Amino acid sequence: MRVPVLCLMLAVAGSASAQIYSYTDANGKTVYTNQPPANVGAKPVQLPPTNSIGPQKPVASPGNGAGNPSAPYAILAIGNLPDEEAMRANNGTFDIEVIIQPQLAPGSSLQLRLDGQPYGAPSTSTHFTLDNIDRGDHSLSVDVLMGDRVVQSSAPANFTIQRISTNSPARTKPTPRAGG
Repeated sequence: MRVPVLCLMLAVAGSASAQIYSYTDANGKTVYTNQPPANVGAKPVQLPPTNSIGPQKPVASPGNGAGNPSAPYAILAIGNLPDEEAMRANNGTFDIEVIIQPQLAPGSSLQLRLDGQPYGAPSTSTHFTLDNIDRGDHSLSVDVLMGDRVVQSSAPANFTIQRISTNSPARTKPTPRAGG
């Protein structure tokens, strides 16, 4: 069994280092081949040595215990919130993005925190929709979870929601239905 395997390996290794020849065909084009036709004056091509790479160390990925366990993500922040002005969201619904680099590690999830309390279920998506948030000042942050353990937390992002008052004269009143 060992002899046929050894012969097969030598045959493959031999074909990988086969000689290359070049010649000019009848149309004046340069042709490269490993089997030159007879009577064409093919010349061997001297190739440089092939590149080789030695074994590489595995890259540390977040949450695998390698690197700095206290901050495995270089960037972890909340995006799509206004910096200086209030956010207009009349129904209190708006979208945010979690900015994370490198990308979320397998087996990890993201948990939003609105005003310090968990908001919604943990998710692997970086896109979140917040619904019916009261007007006023709020803070929003995100935790990276590995199971139930918090691996890293973002800095809180402070923002203000501006909603139309239910007592506002600008608010349209529902019209009563006729014949009810």
